[in-house]
Amino acid sequence: VDRSMAAAGRAHERERAAYGAHTVREARTFARRDTHVYYASMRRLVCASASSVAEEGSDKMVNFFSGRGKDAARAAGLLALFACWYGFNIVFNIYNKQILKSFPYPVTVTFIELGVGSALIAAMWASGAKKAPTLNREMLKPIIPLAVIHTVGNLLTNVSLGKVAVSFTHTIKAMEPFFSVLLSALFLGDIPSLAVVGALVPVVGGVALASITEVSFNWAGFFAAMGSNITFQSRNVLSKKMMGLSSIKGAIDNINLFSVITMLSCLVCLPIAMGLEGVRFTPQAMAAAGLNVGELIQRLAIAGFCFQMYQQISYMILSRVTPVTHSVGNCMKRVTVIVVTLIYFKNPVSPLNIAGTALALFGVFLYSRAKQNEKGAKKEKAAAAAVAVPTSSGASGAYTDEFRRITGLS
Repeated sequence: VDRSMAAAGRAHERERAAYGAHTVREARTFARRDTHVYYASMRRLVCASASSVAEEGSDKMVNFFSGRGKDAARAAGLLALFACWYGFNIVFNIYNKQILKSFPYPVTVTFIELGVGSALIAAMWASGAKKAPTLNREMLKPIIPLAVIHTVGNLLTNVSLGKVAVSFTHTIKAMEPFFSVLLSALFLGDIPSLAVVGALVPVVGGVALASITEVSFNWAGFFAAMGSNITFQSRNVLSKKMMGLSSIKGAIDNINLFSVITMLSCLVCLPIAMGLEGVRFTPQAMAAAGLNVGELIQRLAIAGFCFQMYQQISYMILSRVTPVTHSVGNCMKRVTVIVVTLIYFKNPVSPLNIAGTALALFGVFLYSRAKQNEKGAKKEKAAAAAVAVPTSSGASGAYTDEFRRITGLS
């Protein structure tokens, strides 16, 4: 506005000089006319500027509230996913425990739950909610071992849930980071940092304290839970190696990989269930055992549905947050399951048992933070190595293949 007023003032002076007025009356006439034109132009300019500022402010305000609205909607959606993840997991554990109390056949229960999950996956693919993967023999070769390990892990988890309290099973399963570090070091050559190793001390100590003071402790339930830790972490390590194979890499995403593994696990579990426990999954066999068939089938369907849903939602959350956020969320989920099942089943616990559980879960949290810091340090080291141009081989100033791969330069 100031620049426009100054320009208008200069034009006004030039116009007055061009008038060449010689009489007082002419000078006054020209002055009145120039003043009227000057202020009229100023009014138009100020109004236009005010309108422009108001319009720009309005656009900024709309963009501001629109951005805030999108962030709020995104946060609300993520919060809903976490709530569903926790809720489905809690319902699964409660119903699973009730089923195993009245129907003590963990292999058959595992088979039925995997079968319900397989039916849901087939419906997901058939409805177009998720595109079904295109599989071939070369892809199935590395996936089948994963399915076998997945079957054994779920089977051992159900054995443990049938033998000891749900809260104790989940306390033992807090040892997963320990086996993850151990197996990664043995098979992937991934040597952990001192911070990661230090974070495992409260995990191991907490599980040991909780085990010593657990009222429902028995060795079968303890070793079954430990075995599920080993098998599941072996599955994760093997998955990392398999996803790098040329036959799988880029051909299938994590959700479809888990879906295929679930369906193959159902097929693997069927002969194991029939061989170890006989045919227990027919309504006739259930009725012969003196069970309420309708109630049992309903609970099995709910448990299988919740099992599949909390696994799928876990992958959905992982695609929206960082791995450390997902890990911390998983730790808090375990805390929630332990607390809710303790209250629901009214399991007796001692102060030392609570202290051991809390110590183990706190160690899992420290482990998550240490792993995140370790990954950050590796990225910084790789970035620093990429900046330095090597001169030890080849022509002076030539880039190495590693530098070209990281930077895309030639």
